[in-house]
Amino acid sequence: MLLLQTKGRMTAQALADELEVSVRTIYRDVESLHAAGVPLYGDAGPAGGYQLLDGYRTRLTGLTEQEAESLFLAGLPGPAAELGLGDAVSAAQLKLMAALPSPMRDRASHMAERFHLDAPAWYYDPERSPFLELVADAVWRSRLLEVSYRRWQAPEEVTRVLRPLGLVLKAGRWYLVAQGSSRISTYRVSQIQAASVLDESFERPAGFDLAAHWTASLEDFQARQYTGEAVIRLSPRGFESLSSNVLPAVARAAEESAVDDDGWVRVTIPIESVGHATGMLLRMGGDVEVLAPDELRDQVTAVVRQLASLYLS
Repeated sequence: MLLLQTKGRMTAQALADELEVSVRTIYRDVESLHAAGVPLYGDAGPAGGYQLLDGYRTRLTGLTEQEAESLFLAGLPGPAAELGLGDAVSAAQLKLMAALPSPMRDRASHMAERFHLDAPAWYYDPERSPFLELVADAVWRSRLLEVSYRRWQAPEEVTRVLRPLGLVLKAGRWYLVAQGSSRISTYRVSQIQAASVLDESFERPAGFDLAAHWTASLEDFQARQYTGEAVIRLSPRGFESLSSNVLPAVARAAEESAVDDDGWVRVTIPIESVGHATGMLLRMGGDVEVLAPDELRDQVTAVVRQLASLYLS
């Protein structure tokens, strides 16, 4: 019924192919629908097929719990498949399309044909997250999750029992937002080395909003990320290409502080550390000059001397 409602006239063979059953099963199901009072009729001949009476529409029924959970991912077929919801998304889309009035269904199809979201960033292969489905299951069912997690600081591998509150997909990478023994933290799913869903369930924190928490976490991360400032001079070409070589917060600071300096542009930018800033600025070659702090200028000078010694000896 949903297929006919969405696609219009279809032959018994087309219905059998779509539903992966025999043509004889289609004939039997058509008789059952007739007996149930569904206004379904068929025409013989090359242009024939089964069709619902014009104007007849079924209400949106039969939507399963998993399909309902997958609706927010209806525009993300790749991530939905990673979560094990690929088939559920396809089924939910069919049921939704069938329930829409004809003009709205046409507009939905029109949109799907013209827009596509590709989540991963350029130049990065998709991360392998073998425990993503298992983690998602713990999130759906509010079950405690025990993980072995590899982090950047010592000790590198730790074991945690977490209350998984949500999953976030950013730039093609999955992050788990979970409550540990004391606070809510973020875990990169690809860094989970082992995981098991425990039988014990938990209560989500009252009023917890995943989107709001994620936004606040990003703001806090950026505030803690930059520990100092640097004053630099940029050639016109360097100033124009700066946004391609630094993070958006650094590019915005440069734009806001820019002043003319004898044909070049002097700017003040936030930096994470001297070492990180050295590598970031050296990517721009001769289009940038460090003016301050002295420690950063000295570090850049030392690297340039090392390169000159290596290539000019």
